[in-house]
Amino acid sequence: MITLTLLTQPDCTWCSDGKQLLAGLSREFPLSVDEVDLHSEQGRILAARHRLLFAPGLIADGRLIAHGRLSARALRRDLTLLCPTPDH
Repeated sequence: MITLTLLTQPDCTWCSDGKQLLAGLSREFPLSVDEVDLHSEQGRILAARHRLLFAPGLIADGRLIAHGRLSARALRRDLTLLCPTPDH
């Protein structure tokens, strides 16, 4: 299982698009996505720790792997590297 944290904010088109993209990728990869609002205390701490400038931000294995408009191709590549088994 790949555990991801998605930092989002209200009324963010890229955040909504990112959620849909991750929902689609969850059919290819074993994903667990924890959504955190950037305006929450936890969200502010994570954003500061990872120097996130704008939403959405995607954290895996304690590092920021993507932010802003999420790319399906880039995420697929990153998730393949993070996947615990070779055939997902």
